Amino acid sequence: MHIDLEQSKATVHTIRKASTNNTFGSRQLKNHSMELQNSTLGSSFILVGILNDSGFPELLCATVTVLYMLALTSNGLLLLAITMEARLHVPLYLLLGQLSLMDLLFTSVVTPKVLADFLRRENTISFGGCALQMFLALTMGSAEDLLLAFMAYDRFVAICHPLKYMTLMSPRVCWLMVATSWILASLVALGHTMYTMHLPFCMSWEIRHLLCEIPPLLKLACGDTSRYELIIYVTGVTFLLLPISAIVASYTLILFTVLRMPSNEGRKKALVTCSSHLTVVGMFYGAATFMYVLPSSFHSPKQDNIISIFYTIVTPALNPLIYSLRNKEVMGALRRVLGKYRLLVHSTL
Repeated sequence: MHIDLEQSKATVHTIRKASTNNTFGSRQLKNHSMELQNSTLGSSFILVGILNDSGFPELLCATVTVLYMLALTSNGLLLLAITMEARLHVPLYLLLGQLSLMDLLFTSVVTPKVLADFLRRENTISFGGCALQMFLALTMGSAEDLLLAFMAYDRFVAICHPLKYMTLMSPRVCWLMVATSWILASLVALGHTMYTMHLPFCMSWEIRHLLCEIPPLLKLACGDTSRYELIIYVTGVTFLLLPISAIVASYTLILFTVLRMPSNEGRKKALVTCSSHLTVVGMFYGAATFMYVLPSSFHSPKQDNIISIFYTIVTPALNPLIYSLRNKEVMGALRRVLGKYRLLVHSTL
């Protein structure tokens, strides 16, 4: 009996000790998890962009610099002309002004960082900086995506239904299009950014891409991301293929109307304008579709780097030249605005 009592006490002591050890182990695991989370939030990513993978990085850097300066100058001049000239306060130029603003912000989110990193030989970006860059890039890209579809509708109404233009494209409708583009884009960008940046990253901290975007970051995430990749695919189809369908439908109807025009000169002018617009649209949507709709197995990180150059740097530089600065009305307004500025400077001096 005495032996049984001693054995019982020993068993109870062992159970209590095991329980204490388990509690201590749980606390250690919890503390380790918290430390891992804190280190993740305080860590930096390494951006390995196209300048790092290029065989001629200096030449490519100079090209990117020229394109960025061209984007800043052309978009800035267009915004100045549209803002200062009362004759351009119409729906067409309001939408063009918003496109220039988006292009200006979009390329400025990415390009200065790329050039500064190359010159300093430092490619790091903080966790918070990566999240901010992702949110801004997604917002500008998605907003421009929607705005290009609204601009195609504007051209459809102007060419196919000119008598109803001021009714169908009233200032209220125009501002509603602009607000829809910005609000929907920012909401979608916020949701994707928050979810992506809360994923655990354990594979590597090296992003083989020009900027912080969802597809290259998913390659660094731990665990199964297939469900989230499906969500990204559905979002990509919604934000890319639906506007593309609207643009193709609008320009197809425009083409039928233009071909029935009696004037050869008017027909030629309309065809040149539409073809140049579709060239830029094809570059922007083609690059974005390649990045967000095609499965990652169909493209390599180097291809992603090259494609990202088009919609972050090349397209913002070309949009004002193709859409506006060849327009005689815009150039006339720009000359008047710059002439007023020169007179103001001379009178001040």
